[in-house]
Amino acid sequence: MPSNVPSSSTAADAGARAEAAGTTLERSLSLRDLIVYGLLFIGPTAPMGVYGVLDAKSGGVSPLVFVVATVAMGFTAWSYARMSASVPRAGSVFAYATAGLGRTPGFIAGWMVGLDYLFIPSLAALFTGVATHALLPGLPMWLASGGAVVVITVLNLAGVRIAARVGMLMLAVEIVILAMFTVAAIVVLVHDGPARPWLSPFTGVNGFSVTAVVGAVSVAVLSFLGFDAIAGFAEENTGSSRQVGRALIFCLVLAGVLFVVQTYLGSLLTTATPAQLAAHPADQGSAFYTMLQHAISGWFGTTVTTVRAIGPIFSALVGQAAVSRLMLGMARDGHLPRVLATVNPRTRTPLAATLVAAVLTAIISVSASLRADGLDLLSSLVTVGALTAFVFLHASVVGYFGVRRQGSGRGVADFAVPVVGAAIIIAVLVEASRLALAVAGVWLVIGLLVHLAGSLRGRRRAPGSVG
Repeated sequence: MPSNVPSSSTAADAGARAEAAGTTLERSLSLRDLIVYGLLFIGPTAPMGVYGVLDAKSGGVSPLVFVVATVAMGFTAWSYARMSASVPRAGSVFAYATAGLGRTPGFIAGWMVGLDYLFIPSLAALFTGVATHALLPGLPMWLASGGAVVVITVLNLAGVRIAARVGMLMLAVEIVILAMFTVAAIVVLVHDGPARPWLSPFTGVNGFSVTAVVGAVSVAVLSFLGFDAIAGFAEENTGSSRQVGRALIFCLVLAGVLFVVQTYLGSLLTTATPAQLAAHPADQGSAFYTMLQHAISGWFGTTVTTVRAIGPIFSALVGQAAVSRLMLGMARDGHLPRVLATVNPRTRTPLAATLVAAVLTAIISVSASLRADGLDLLSSLVTVGALTAFVFLHASVVGYFGVRRQGSGRGVADFAVPVVGAAIIIAVLVEASRLALAVAGVWLVIGLLVHLAGSLRGRRRAPGSVG
């Protein structure tokens, strides 16, 4: 059998090799911990930042957009659940694509998702810098962003249990803030009535357009990016291999419900029309916060801003942890320098990979904070890597269960679900910014060169092997 196609015992053999080499991770994350990590990376209040964009783009039906987006992402969650149960290894989509498609596709999938696992925590650190600078103008944005990276690195190096406990506290704060908004919004609506018709968040303010909804969904699905990071902690999961999949699906559904509720209430309280927001793009980013200031209270808007300054730190924490596990998995399989597979013997965390991820994240976030257009630039670069990897994920389900017939197959579902899921992701990719696609293309070329160099080194070491 060619060396680039894994045998049926790949996952089990890889786990045994990792344990023998001392590169295994500690199993210490419960179902609750996995859910906390997933929700932290997504962010329960994620729609607040894109609400204005969605409201203008969809004609005022952002809650409906999130319903459709949740269903659309459900196909990807299903594929993650299928593969994480059968290939419970660190590395997430890299491990799945390797098992289902072969070493080269596996490397490409891991390399591409790594792009977003670097950009997302960098963007989160920059969000913290922007919000902190708004609250404390005397503190430079670059210093706040860099400080956020230091904080998350210390927590990640301390171990997943400590990071999960601290993250749980922050998640509780975000949920409380969201609950306060929900109660306050209901009180205002009962007392003063809605600024828009009650059903308009699902029927439109001035008519309904399917095209507008589909276009807005391509933006809304980006709010869910990060839930897939849960799969990267498969080797630290204390339950069965199916527990990761359960956490993935639960996070997606819960996030979808939270997104629909807050955007529904926000839509009813927003005085600006979708047409007005569309005509003034500069007002779209602050539309939700403007609504808070006018409809509820100024102090509450400040409170939400404060939480939004702290919350992204923990999204970055999960992102950094996810990319370090990805690096570890790829290093163990010989795709990256072996030193990146180093595990701290005391905390059982990826030591070298975490430090490398921290340096790269700090460089990206601080560099962006020094640019006037840094936030817009970095925001436009996020997503393409992860979306490309999702396509490989869906293909790996077909390859692993449908073609190679590994594990317990589910018949037509193992073809139909991933095909539909891949079609949805490709449709979203088409809507990505040209700059993001260009950067992803350059990143892919670099990755192929790295892979080629690694393959040549491997052949020189073992001239009799089949490539």
